[in-house]
Formats: sequence, C-alpha cells, structure tokens
Amino acid sequence: MGRGFRRRCPNCGCGRLFSGWFTLHHDCPVCQLVYLRDQGDTWFFWIIMDRIPIGIGLVLIIFFGLRVSNWVEGVAFLSAMIIPLIATMPHREGVAVALNYISRVYFRDPSDALPAWREEGVALQTER
Repeated sequence: MGRGFRRRCPNCGCGRLFSGWFTLHHDCPVCQLVYLRDQGDTWFFWIIMDRIPIGIGLVLIIFFGLRVSNWVEGVAFLSAMIIPLIATMPHREGVAVALNYISRVYFRDPSDALPAWREEGVALQTER
C-alpha cells in the first residue's frame, strides 16, 4: 500500500501509476502489470478511500459538537475538508489500485496473468 501511496506500481515499485496528476496508465512500463484488469476494478476500494475522510468530518460535526456560527467559520470548515480531499486524490487512488492488486494476489483468478513479484531494489537494478 505504501507503493500505491507513492503513486508507484504495486508489483515492482518502479513504474509510475499516473501520467499527469490523475490519469492512470494502462500498465506498468517496468513489469507490465495491468493496473485495471477490468474497468471499475478499484470502485470498491476507491469508495472506501473516499468515504473515510468524509466520515471523519462528519464525526467532528456530530460527535464533537463542532458548530458553525457564521459564514467565515463555514467557509473555513469546508476548505479544511475539501482542499485535503482534492490534494490527496492521486495518493488515495494509488492506494485503491494497490488494494486491488493485493486482492488479485490473494484471491487469484486463473485467467489473471500477474507478472512475477519483484523486490523494489531488484527491479531498480534490472532497469539500469
């Protein structure tokens, strides 16, 4: 999951997950892992990674009695919720791709051709 958070291939740790800020590559240029075998594979994990931060905001409001008494506090609270959600979007999507990869490894489908797993240092040495 750390490789996904760093926006790297969950298999080898070398290939980039995204081209640009949020456009997911089809596969890893180093180990040829197909990131999304079927469209929508990361939907479940993306929902989890997206709803947990929103849930934390709701916990602050409901259970800790955070009250907005004027529009400045409202704008500050919404900014404190929305800006981190937008800023961490690629990292959260990377973790969702990594969680999907973990589920593919542990719940193998015989038709899913996963490349051989490589250590991060070994993959770096083979590229040089």
